[in-house]
Amino acid sequence: MIIALWILTGLLAALFLMAGGMKALKSREAVLANMSWVEEVSAPQLKAIGILEVLGAFGLVMPAATGILPWLTPVAAFALALTMAFAVALHAKRKEPFVPSLVLGVVSVLVGVGWIVLG
Repeated sequence: MIIALWILTGLLAALFLMAGGMKALKSREAVLANMSWVEEVSAPQLKAIGILEVLGAFGLVMPAATGILPWLTPVAAFALALTMAFAVALHAKRKEPFVPSLVLGVVSVLVGVGWIVLG
């Protein structure tokens, strides 16, 4: 079961690393070309979201992998779930599809609970 949890954690971390990296490294206009919700946030807010997602991705993997402060892994998972809750609310307000954000949020909760139970 722990192998499945590691696989799920790694996939989730990779998704947040890619999405967050794009938001943190690309210009607001470049991200806006692919994501219309960016109209709702300023450039510094977008960078902050991206940086938080990248930090969350590292927080999912590094504490459990190194054994240093492993309790941070579920904390990172729950923090990313909270981020996705805000994303769902934003997309719902804009009448945009919110299922991808909802799925990422649910998976984040599952990963957090998994690390509490199995970790």
